[in-house]
Amino acid sequence: MRNWIGIASAEHVARGRAGGFMQVCHGKGGPLRRIGAGDRVAYYSPGHVFGGPSTTANRCQSFTAIGTTRDDRVYQFDMGGGFIPFRRDVDWLDAHQASILPLLETLEFTRGKKSWGYAFRFGLLEISDHDMDVIGAAMGAMVEA
Repeated sequence: MRNWIGIASAEHVARGRAGGFMQVCHGKGGPLRRIGAGDRVAYYSPGHVFGGPSTTANRCQSFTAIGTTRDDRVYQFDMGGGFIPFRRDVDWLDAHQASILPLLETLEFTRGKKSWGYAFRFGLLEISDHDMDVIGAAMGAMVEA
């Protein structure tokens, strides 16, 4: 089992939670194929609204979902308007949003890094068991390793 962080706006994560799925990297399939059945996933949301203004009002900087991938299936879904992204099914846990800011010196992938947000630039990030446990605890949802 591996651990992953997907990066998406809070509004997009909310759609995925409601529908029981995840999408990453603007709907690309390749990154989703790196994830296996039973892997733990969390979402980090830099902003509330995709493409929203770079203002304090849109800033989220929080983990917004956490769960476990259901199976190995990666599939496409027609969202209309010619957008047919790849998805994976996820069993999302009941959890609350948790700011990354108080965790920056505890998480291995951000500890001691001034430009900690740089790690999120590719849209999908593999993390350690330790970091996933820290995120789960902050969100009030423990995901079995």
